[in-house]
Parts: sequence; C-alpha cells; structure tokens
Amino acid sequence: MKILIADDEAPLLRFLSRGLSAEGFECVEESALHNLVTRIRHESPSIIVLDRMFGDEDSVELLPAIKSLPNAPMVLLLTAVDEVRERVNGLKQGADDYLCKPFDFDELLARITALGRRVTNAPAANEGLSVGPLFIDDESRIATLNDVEISLTKLEYDMLYYFAENAEKVLSRERILSRVWRSHADPLTNVVDVYISRLRQKLQASNNIVIETLRGNGYRLTIKHAAKE
Repeated sequence: MKILIADDEAPLLRFLSRGLSAEGFECVEESALHNLVTRIRHESPSIIVLDRMFGDEDSVELLPAIKSLPNAPMVLLLTAVDEVRERVNGLKQGADDYLCKPFDFDELLARITALGRRVTNAPAANEGLSVGPLFIDDESRIATLNDVEISLTKLEYDMLYYFAENAEKVLSRERILSRVWRSHADPLTNVVDVYISRLRQKLQASNNIVIETLRGNGYRLTIKHAAKE
C-alpha cells in the first residue's frame, strides 16, 4: 500500500517515512503544500498522512480538491489543535480520520491500517500478560520470571510490557522509541540498545525467553524451546 506523507517538519517527515517503511508500506514524502495535489495525481497513493499546518497555510483548504480527484485517497490529518470545532471542520472538509499531536506511533499505524481496510479493530485491554515463564501484571506493574519478581525501572517495565504484548513480533526502533519514550527522536540513538541490554541481563534467570536482534529490522521477544534429544 502506498502512503504519501505530507509535512513541512523535516524530522517528523523522516521519522514517519522510516517507521512506516519498516512496517512494509511504500512511502513517498512531500514537504510543500502547493505541490500536494499534483504529487497526489502523479503518485496515486491509497492514504495521505497530512499535517494540518504548513507554516501559516492550512491544509484543510485543499481537502475538497483532493477528494474531487479520481480514486481520491483516504486522508489522515495530523494536528496540534485538539479543539472539537477544528476536528469537526477537518472531517467535514473531507478528512477521513484525525490524529492529534503528540501521538503514539502504534496508534498512527492502527489508524492507517483501519483506513486501508475500513474496519475498526480495537484490541481488548489485558491486565496480565504471560509469555512462557514471564508474567506481567499491568495493574500492579509487577513482572515475574519463574514466579520471582524482576526489579525494573519505569522505562524498563514499559519496554518489557511492550515486548510481551507483541511477543514473537518484530518491533522496529521507531516503534519502541515512540511507545516507550513517546519520542520521534532519531532512531539511530543507542538508548534502545542500552535498555534492551539491561532487560536481557534481567531475563537471564530463564534460558528460554530472550530478546533477539534482527539486524536491519528491529527486535523480538521470543521463547526458545529446548531441543529434543
């Protein structure tokens, strides 16, 4: 699925493009609002992730023109304005969904997926997670390994919980930074590696639950089953 990301903030534009590309989407970038309609005609994206404000220009004014195009794309509008009146205006002008800044990358990904298939899929909340010998009680924020409590800092707990709820799935640096640190920082920072190293040390009490590094893709919490003799 092709996604056109339109934003005049270069760091956020690069972050979104890198993160969504890591999730398997084909991404194209646009930083100039006056080029947007022409770029849409040339690229024919399925979805546009569109920032609300480009300096003092409001992208909402272009929504009628975008929606009048043949095979008009879905539009996910990003904005720092969280007023109901402004959200309603954006939706009336043609936006298909609205996401307020700052946002969690997972929520952005979920909204894009929902727009792509036009089906809302909200996972049920879980008070406790079990992954092999690891159990996490989110209500008390206590994690145990082989029934022994693990001493964790707040960020270590948040990262471990994120891995556990996505066990056996590959998580990119961008997703981890966005979820745990609520940050759109450069994913080349080594802070993720530092905290993963800490978690690995604290999971050493179990030989069969590990955090794997998949070079170029991210990290994965997985259960290693003992080989049969």
